[in-house]
Amino acid sequence: MDTETLNTTTNPVDNASRVRQNTAEEVNAKIDREMADRVRQYAENSNSTIGDRIAELEREWDTERVLEANASVLAFTGVLLGAFVNQNWLWLPAIVLPFLFQHAVQGWCPPLFVIRRLGVRTRDEIDCEIFALKALRGDFDEIPERTEGLASTRANEILRAIGLSG
Repeated sequence: MDTETLNTTTNPVDNASRVRQNTAEEVNAKIDREMADRVRQYAENSNSTIGDRIAELEREWDTERVLEANASVLAFTGVLLGAFVNQNWLWLPAIVLPFLFQHAVQGWCPPLFVIRRLGVRTRDEIDCEIFALKALRGDFDEIPERTEGLASTRANEILRAIGLSG
């Protein structure tokens, strides 16, 4: 597959997910810009360092995981406090759980606004960075190996290939 083919393949960042569709454009742009900056930065690093970053990205919590964990903690806390302290605490899970359902159905809920502004990325956004770093490392036959010249030029080519224009 050549670079032109990569440009025309389906890309998770181009196919705005429900989370991206329901996130302010400036927040999406900031997340994309930070990802592109990191890819350019890693273009100067060794394959071992790139591998360490990929491993780190594979452990990164995405929006779904953060939202589910927070909702679970709040709901469980509300149930415990409602059972042992005061029944009024049962309002907490009664408020939190519909938000989680709303996110499952619509891809948006009020806490998502805060989560995205904190820089928490979707799994597709994280995977896009992993793909770019693997390409930098030379994992794909379709992308030419590192050549003489600026590493940033290669990073920009890869960013264009995954849909983030360099």
